[in-house]
Amino acid sequence: MKPRLFVTRESFSDVLDRLSRYYELEVWDRYKEPSYDVLLAKARGSDALFTLLTDRIDCNLITSSPRLRIVAQMAVGYDNIDVRCATERGVYVTNTPGVLTEATAEHTWALILALARRVVEADYFVRWGEWRRLGTAWHPTMLLGVELQGKTLGVVGAGRIGSRVAEIAKAFGMRVIYYDVVRNKALEERVGAGYVDLERLLEESDIVTLHTPLTPETKHMINEERLRRMKRTALLINTARGAVVDTGALVKALREGWIAGAALDVFEEEPLNPNHPLTAFKNIILTPHIASATYDARRKMAELTVENLIAFYEGRIPPTLVNQEVVKVRPPGFQ
Repeated sequence: MKPRLFVTRESFSDVLDRLSRYYELEVWDRYKEPSYDVLLAKARGSDALFTLLTDRIDCNLITSSPRLRIVAQMAVGYDNIDVRCATERGVYVTNTPGVLTEATAEHTWALILALARRVVEADYFVRWGEWRRLGTAWHPTMLLGVELQGKTLGVVGAGRIGSRVAEIAKAFGMRVIYYDVVRNKALEERVGAGYVDLERLLEESDIVTLHTPLTPETKHMINEERLRRMKRTALLINTARGAVVDTGALVKALREGWIAGAALDVFEEEPLNPNHPLTAFKNIILTPHIASATYDARRKMAELTVENLIAFYEGRIPPTLVNQEVVKVRPPGFQ
């Protein structure tokens, strides 16, 4: 009998079809994710889960699912999974790092450029008729933006994505500084980035871009005190995790002009309420958690998730195993 696999969202059908040789598949076919109660019920009867960031895999779910052996997540982050509990119960957890680096870095730069040159604001200016109402085709002070050449980019989190964002900055002639808990000598040598502490980075950067995982240490890392350290002309970009930024503090910073603007792809509340205070500002760009949303990246994410599940089925350690210590608790496989 094949082990049962519950897939919490539809994906690329040809990629998922590869799993049918190894698993008895059940795919959630609705656009909206399954509720926690549904997920709990499905997990109790499953040997494996194919999950997304929006699926809460807590210790209650793990301990309530005696057959569960692997949670294969189609995301680089895994803060929605209680990894410690999974390890204690011998449940393997995998993710999909690396394959979305380019897409996320490119989206970060799309946000930087759009915010610096007020692209979204200018689009509304035309669409809503303001340009026409003013009756002036060109004016020396109309929608002035910021040039990037010679400015300082501060990268918070110098992993794969942060490093790639830093590399691209050199093409714009920017100075790059970065902060991470672990110094990245290779990045320093490759792009001439300077390693500084977080406070200095916030004080010196014209653009601050966030690329850290969400941990207890990084939650609300960018708070009121740190937003006040930034230049009044500075821009804040977040394509990491919403809770890295204290949303209330950011709203206050934008309202009172501590910083010049922000661009966010992630939020503490997702989906974001259209009446949220953030939506009232002209100097902010909001995108719906789509930094990895290219056909190439999402397909590679699905393929890597499938590879992890097949490797586990065959008794091999999955290629991107998060909790390496789980191997000491239980060998891979369903035997």
